[in-house]
Amino acid sequence: MLTSRSNGFHRVWEVRTSRAVSYDVRETTDALHPSNPTMLVGSRGSSRRFVVVDEVVYRSRSERLHDYFAHHGIEAKIMPVAATEPNKTFELYFAIARALDGFKLNRRSEPIIAIGGGVLSDVVSFVASTYRRGAPCIRVPTTLMGLIDAAIGIKTAVNFDRAKNRIGTFEPPAAAVLDRQWLSTLPMRHVLNGVGEMMKLALICDRPQFELLARDGREAIDDRFVTKGTSIFRNAIDGMLQELEPNLWEENLERATDFGHTFSPMLEMADVDGLLHGEAVAIDCAFSVVLAWQRSMIDAATRDRCLGVMVDLGLPVFHRLATPEMFWASVEERTAHRDGYQRVPMMAGLGRCEFVNDLTYDELKSAFAVWTELFGRIAA
Repeated sequence: MLTSRSNGFHRVWEVRTSRAVSYDVRETTDALHPSNPTMLVGSRGSSRRFVVVDEVVYRSRSERLHDYFAHHGIEAKIMPVAATEPNKTFELYFAIARALDGFKLNRRSEPIIAIGGGVLSDVVSFVASTYRRGAPCIRVPTTLMGLIDAAIGIKTAVNFDRAKNRIGTFEPPAAAVLDRQWLSTLPMRHVLNGVGEMMKLALICDRPQFELLARDGREAIDDRFVTKGTSIFRNAIDGMLQELEPNLWEENLERATDFGHTFSPMLEMADVDGLLHGEAVAIDCAFSVVLAWQRSMIDAATRDRCLGVMVDLGLPVFHRLATPEMFWASVEERTAHRDGYQRVPMMAGLGRCEFVNDLTYDELKSAFAVWTELFGRIAA
């Protein structure tokens, strides 16, 4: 609704509108089977697709990819890329944008398809959200992290100036297509990378999910979640979407999904040991459990149970190169990101969350000493 008014000094035209957001997260089986049309959602009759695929995925499935699009009569430009955290840059963004220009993409009827992990999803979605001021994007995650986190929200980004996800947009996908069959060849380290994100929400706001992970998580991990752990997998998606849907544009900066993301960004961007995102998150979660105990927000039995389950599942719980100075620098950076307040999500019991704004460096150092004593020998 457009209105105007004047107060004698100036005239104001007030523009007030809203944008409806609707997208589907679709779980399917064997997305590359010729009879499965799920990846072609949103075609509007077009017989062309621009497909960006992680080069590791492409090496193992190139023939199936080409056969799939040929079966459906689709002219597909398939662009393999190296999608790693150090490569999550504007250089990759511009390489994809230039290829799109060469393809002459029709901006509404030819959705870009992103097939790969969380890094690829973030970068390709960022390109799509800005190319010709917005083109639809279908996300097809091939990692557990992508399936339960990166592909199902609306955030896009690249890293910039040694800061993680510093430049990006909020833009919903046209759809996300989830197929656990991609996980059958996923390296075990990347399976655990996704479990780190699962554990985050289980600890802070979903005790039943924590209990499922404690009981069935090891079996599901060993199976790579291909046929086992269906309840854990779907609960993770449901829990993430329930947290995201009412706050898609992060108008409220007190977010339970930020658990595990207060101390980890600096550790992750230091690229120590090529640390994966979910590994950094798990390390942050373990430290946060110790910090919550130190603040008397949880008791010692809860602390030890949480940390014990994480260790039993094979999640990293400590890193030898983490320092109090690094973690405090991360708190300061996150405070700016959260508009001047710490807004640190903390456990107030297993599956319960409170936000704090009064962390101090001395308090963090004290918790760090306890954390080091608990787990220093494990990481030695």
